[in-house]
Amino acid sequence: MDTRVAIIGIILENKDNVETLNSILHDYSNRIIGRMGMPYKEKAINIITIIIDAPQDEINTLSGKIGKLSGITSKVIYSNK
Repeated sequence: MDTRVAIIGIILENKDNVETLNSILHDYSNRIIGRMGMPYKEKAINIITIIIDAPQDEINTLSGKIGKLSGITSKVIYSNK
């Protein structure tokens, strides 16, 4: 199956679901190339970037699971290759 490289941008506005978020990301750890997280204290949010190489359906499923969590937003940017 063809895979695509994508970046999933995550904004965490509510830390109540951080354990659930980490559990979801762990389920996809074999597909995740890298992860970077930064707190932005002035706005009381955390910004997480996930780089992933997986089939598009799998990436969409991951982003959808993350986006369903309360206080968390996720968006995907795909490479053209």
